[in-house]
Amino acid sequence: MTVVTRFAPSPTGFLHIGGARTALFNWLYARCRGGKMLLRIEDTDRERSTQAAIDAILDGLSWLDIKWDGETIYQFARSARHREVAEQLLAMGHAYRCYASPEELAQMREAARAAGRSKLYDGRWRDRDPAEAPPDVKPAIRLKAPLSGETVIEDQVQGRVVWQNENLDDLVLIRSDRTPTYMLAVVVDDHDMAVTHVIRGDDHLTNAARQKQIYDALGWPVPVMAHIPLIHGPDGSKLSKRHGALGVDAYRAMGYLPAALRNYLLRLGWSHGDQEIFSTEEMIAAFDLPQIGRSPARFDFAKLESLNGHYIRNSGDVALLDSIDRLLPHLADGGEIARKMTPQIREQWLAAMPSLKERAKTLIDLIDGARFLFADRPLKLDDKASALLTPEARELLGQLGADLARVEPWTAEATEHAVRLFAERKSAKLGTVAQPLRAALTGRATSPGIFEVLSVLGKTESLARVADQAKLDAASP
Repeated sequence: MTVVTRFAPSPTGFLHIGGARTALFNWLYARCRGGKMLLRIEDTDRERSTQAAIDAILDGLSWLDIKWDGETIYQFARSARHREVAEQLLAMGHAYRCYASPEELAQMREAARAAGRSKLYDGRWRDRDPAEAPPDVKPAIRLKAPLSGETVIEDQVQGRVVWQNENLDDLVLIRSDRTPTYMLAVVVDDHDMAVTHVIRGDDHLTNAARQKQIYDALGWPVPVMAHIPLIHGPDGSKLSKRHGALGVDAYRAMGYLPAALRNYLLRLGWSHGDQEIFSTEEMIAAFDLPQIGRSPARFDFAKLESLNGHYIRNSGDVALLDSIDRLLPHLADGGEIARKMTPQIREQWLAAMPSLKERAKTLIDLIDGARFLFADRPLKLDDKASALLTPEARELLGQLGADLARVEPWTAEATEHAVRLFAERKSAKLGTVAQPLRAALTGRATSPGIFEVLSVLGKTESLARVADQAKLDAASP
């Protein structure tokens, strides 16, 4: 048997973090077993489904490098097939036409709730002669569900789950306007796509009971089910935007690497001993459904940042700059940065990358840390840098500039030697000289090593920046 999984999002919004994890689990399970993962866009809700959401889903999966097999399938385009199966169920005696009016249905629901019953439809058209149908009501088609016994799912994550059939409604398969319901469409599509394993969020667990009844009525094999607990916030409450319930595109814009986010999603509710870091090959080799926990996973931004920092530190410098290039179109000031990315700036950025990535947790940190490379002169100083450049410090810079102008060749080692000699001659601590120098060169109080900054910027630019902030009429040493 070829394992076939599927990811089936509804295009009513962005690809959220829970959906991305579901897609990853489906992809890993299929790849581990030499199978296929299919992509189905469940766009039957025509009022809420949008092309922008479809594009966001496809783009998010591609960014995470989760590749599906074959063409993308659109559920709405298969409506005729769904209606065909409903007619087949009618012919088999496993479905019936229901002529209950909207008013009658509302009265049934109210009566059931008042009596505390979970079954909302009273089955009044289940065995009734269609000849009694009122002429002004368009019928829905309902499944003739079993009235007694149990519906059972042997779930790969939740274990054995049992529903009493007496509590389950005769669910609607085709609405009175002839549109198929989600319940029917999912079963027909999964069967026609030869899906062997349905891996999805546990908010679909109740749907599994209703869908199994459709499978049984049709005599079709039921896929293996695995319902994954949802993701909660760090405090255990339902995941919200403040916790991280954002679209995958938002994580890209925040500067996370796709490989790091994928690794983090893998470990949200799944474990393989104490291992935290997984290559793609290791993920595929190790993933299995029984290792998914039954309790909701807790999203932790601090842990994601730490993991992302690990990936940044262990990424090649050229690869990181390429990642930044791909990120810029998604940033508000990305176009401006891209225009300043001359070959010289790129070369300088690569030279500074080893130091920059040691303190960066995201690509945004890398960009912010490198802003001194492409900042316009005279540099805009942040508050801490401005505080360092007192009148005395500016006068000292003017004198230091004269010493630095004589440095040849211009290397980190040579500039460090010159600055140390200057500090000794002035009977000053190195920090008293280096901190104002850092502020003048970067506009900030923190940066990569100051002598590395001098080397990366080059002699002409470094001296010009020092001169911008120094007292130009300061006396020579």
